[in-house]
Amino acid sequence: MKWVGWVLLFQLILINISASLHAWKFTHFYRDPALRAVHPSSRNPLVRTWKLFSGIRFPRQLVTDVPQFPVDTVLLRTRNHLNIKAWFGRTDSLHRGTVILFHGLNMNKGMLLPVASEFRYLGYDVLLVDLRGHGDSGGDQTSLGYRESEEVRLAYQYVQARGEQHIFLWGMSLGSVIIIKALHDYGLQPEGILLESPFASLQYHLMARSRALGFPEQPFGFLVTLWTGIEQGYNGFRYRPAEYARDVHCPVLLQWGDADRYVLREETESIFSHLATTRKRLVVYPGVDHELLALRHPAVWRSEVERFLRDPGATAP
Repeated sequence: MKWVGWVLLFQLILINISASLHAWKFTHFYRDPALRAVHPSSRNPLVRTWKLFSGIRFPRQLVTDVPQFPVDTVLLRTRNHLNIKAWFGRTDSLHRGTVILFHGLNMNKGMLLPVASEFRYLGYDVLLVDLRGHGDSGGDQTSLGYRESEEVRLAYQYVQARGEQHIFLWGMSLGSVIIIKALHDYGLQPEGILLESPFASLQYHLMARSRALGFPEQPFGFLVTLWTGIEQGYNGFRYRPAEYARDVHCPVLLQWGDADRYVLREETESIFSHLATTRKRLVVYPGVDHELLALRHPAVWRSEVERFLRDPGATAP
């Protein structure tokens, strides 16, 4: 029995070491341009075992896409003195307002240029923001959205200081999560928000990561949530965008693909049901994965977004 106890203790220690390594690598990006993550499905059993145990390093995605319309480079600064870079572009048509765009995890503002072009076509100035640790902004790590709500506040205040009266916020995945959290944290009052594929909680998100790695959802999701919170300095189990949605009172357009491998239907429905506003609309894209909806189904996306921007208050069921 004593030996069984020692074996179980050793296994528990190993599992927690593995979880802490995964938590660290999920929240840090590496600047090595030669870095190529080795997927756990490698045929080499030693490589596979090590990657499953220690996690995969993610290369930082550099901004390589160049705007095809004139932009001004904007510099914002966080409380911790991180430089946040953004592009501000004016519309070529009749000005109707400003849309601030926030990208997903391990993306950057350059990847959102096609979406920004759609908003410019509809008559809106655009502000595309690189979150901390992403693109041209400072830092090499992410809090997975917990602290990035500050970037939403900074961008919102920048546009507000320009005298803009009609401010909309758009985000994809992590970008939509930080919008929800910013309204919860700072009480921002945009004219409307457009959300695509937000996750309902940190633990749900990390369970999705486990599915992508081929791990069982539990205890991986629980342990990595625990260690992410410890390493990042917050309670990972209380990080729940679905709960923050109770503080969202402005009009909302929530869009999601029903083949999304990272965000489940129950998460989407939970966020939608918790939104405090009655001026909300949920649009489901059949057969669509975790991707930019504007690129996958441009006609449907354009129709829904144009309808929302034209009259945000008309989105109630």
